[in-house]
Amino acid sequence: MINEITNRAAARVKAALAALEAVDRPEIWITLRGEADLLAEAADIDAAVARGVHLPLAGLLLGVKNNVDVAGIPTTAACPGFAYLPEKDAEAVARLRAAGALVLGATNLDQFATGLVGTRSPHGAVRDSRRPEFISGGSSSGSAVAVALGLVDIAIGTDTAGSGRVPAGLQGIVGIKPTLDVVSTAGVVPACKSWDAVTIFARHLSTAELAMGVMAGDSRAWPADIRLAAPEKPRVAYPATLPALPDTWAAEFARQVEHLRDSGVDAQPIEFDAFLKAARLLYDGALVAERYAAVGAFLDKHDGGADSQAGIDPTVERIIRAAGTVPAHRYVADTAALETLKQEAMAGLEGFDALLIPTAPFHPTLAEVAADPVGVNSLMGTYTNFCNLFDLCAVAVPAAEVDGAQFGLTVVGRTFDDAVAADIARRLEATPAAPALFAAGAAPAVARSGDGPSSSAPWPVAAGATAVPLVVVGAHRKGQPLAPQLEALGAAWDGPVRTAARYRMVSLDTVPPKPGVYRSDDGAELAGERWLVSEAGLGRFLAELPEPMLLGAIELADGSRAVGFSCDAVAAAGGEDITRYGDWLAAKDQQGRHKSLWQNLGDAALAGFQQGRARLTAATPWEFLSRYAGFEAVYLCISGQKLGGRKLVRPQPLKYSEMSVTSSSTAAGMEPWKHLGESS
Repeated sequence: MINEITNRAAARVKAALAALEAVDRPEIWITLRGEADLLAEAADIDAAVARGVHLPLAGLLLGVKNNVDVAGIPTTAACPGFAYLPEKDAEAVARLRAAGALVLGATNLDQFATGLVGTRSPHGAVRDSRRPEFISGGSSSGSAVAVALGLVDIAIGTDTAGSGRVPAGLQGIVGIKPTLDVVSTAGVVPACKSWDAVTIFARHLSTAELAMGVMAGDSRAWPADIRLAAPEKPRVAYPATLPALPDTWAAEFARQVEHLRDSGVDAQPIEFDAFLKAARLLYDGALVAERYAAVGAFLDKHDGGADSQAGIDPTVERIIRAAGTVPAHRYVADTAALETLKQEAMAGLEGFDALLIPTAPFHPTLAEVAADPVGVNSLMGTYTNFCNLFDLCAVAVPAAEVDGAQFGLTVVGRTFDDAVAADIARRLEATPAAPALFAAGAAPAVARSGDGPSSSAPWPVAAGATAVPLVVVGAHRKGQPLAPQLEALGAAWDGPVRTAARYRMVSLDTVPPKPGVYRSDDGAELAGERWLVSEAGLGRFLAELPEPMLLGAIELADGSRAVGFSCDAVAAAGGEDITRYGDWLAAKDQQGRHKSLWQNLGDAALAGFQQGRARLTAATPWEFLSRYAGFEAVYLCISGQKLGGRKLVRPQPLKYSEMSVTSSSTAAGMEPWKHLGESS
């Protein structure tokens, strides 16, 4: 069942209003909504939930970066002179509110989203949630700190060069930066229009995915061959060198790589130069011209400086005005250079499922940024600037604490590999202890949700990516020999299911062993598992399906339908009926218990023959002898005592704990293998 948020919206609003006063961080906000307005909307949400309306975000408070439109709240992009009053919500905001999220207010930012430090605002520098002498990270500074302090449960950010990831890393929260344009940018003040993305912050990945599944969709189309999950043992690349990282941070990164390896990931270093060169192009090259295209006309009409009534930040003004002097030929040359670097970088990622990088290179103080506002800011984008330029997706998660600072990791995926990146990030997420100022009443982590087959569906499915439910009962189940075939297609495991009581199952003589299923009026429920696979992936899977297997519609015990396996009539007629077990794995286990003695001893012999004898151990002599009672001509060596050529009718109590089957090389005068008989 899709998760419903049970926190009452009105109670959450009251807790947040009390927390705002206790926390006393006014620089987080540009505009806060009034109490009466908030409580009235909360009452409407609670009433809708009481009527049974499905609102997956009901009870969650939302902060919105103030370069994103909220109807009735002035959009300023942290520049008072730029303000305008939107009549409707930005598309991203509208989708979240329609799902029950309640906007608490508009958050502060680096002006015009130009910065990664959170200090470039006339409303004041946003301070770190734990150590107020340190920066918050930006440009989505207010959104990130509002989440970190529990004032809101989710918050919208934007990200051109890392603004949805750097503050997440520094604040110990999660930031999802999706593939470009899968979240609509309608109603968002552009920074660099070609490379802007709308992002989400939350304290937990599950909550962020829930919100992202609602916020995304109906914009850039998902491909038919979308990958919906990482394989069980993914391959992950990481930079062979780590520029700008202090030694302690580099050591923590190495520890996190080993943690990934311990979880079954194949992690390998790659050359990182192409990524770094692209990162430098964004601001050191001509691509920054897009900043001027976005708001240059406004600056041309207003004088900046400390006395400016427009409230223009001097550092931001210098950057944007300089961008207006870039000649067109340089922009063309740099876009061509960017494409070359992208090809080089993607070649380096060939064969890998994702790239692992530090989210930020270090955590500077407010004083350090004040002393070198441009230099420190540039370093903060070392591991983020390239991402949107290459049209990649990314998930930033908290991973550890180093030298009192939050240490974050980012998993970067290819275009539309958003679900793959989230899957791998889940292995690394380590939610830190809440800051001392953390607000009471904040909502707990909530599960992913969507309109797909189940609550475990990847967020792109909730956001409109097509996923076909495929039910398997045998060798394609998770952990079974053929599951990697589905993983290679990017299929996502979606949990156990049971078929309707309309099917019978036979054991097929295939390699590896498989069950065959066919419909019957004398059927039974069968245990299985559901995978979610893309349309194109299912097509490839069907094209490669060997005889006698077939794919068709199958009915489940809950009345839903899915694509499922069956076998042709010839195979069904010739296979051994195993319906009585109700589960292929149970049938396999039971059949293994009834193997002939020859098969059991032969299997053991193959494993240990070169050492002169093959050993079979049991918990007790009773268990061992009881298992083989009734077999003819069994030659056993029990702690050196031979029992040869006798039928073991009734096992006797023994004090020995170890038994071994002796090969011909160690049992002189005995012929153990050629006389082993079948069960009587």
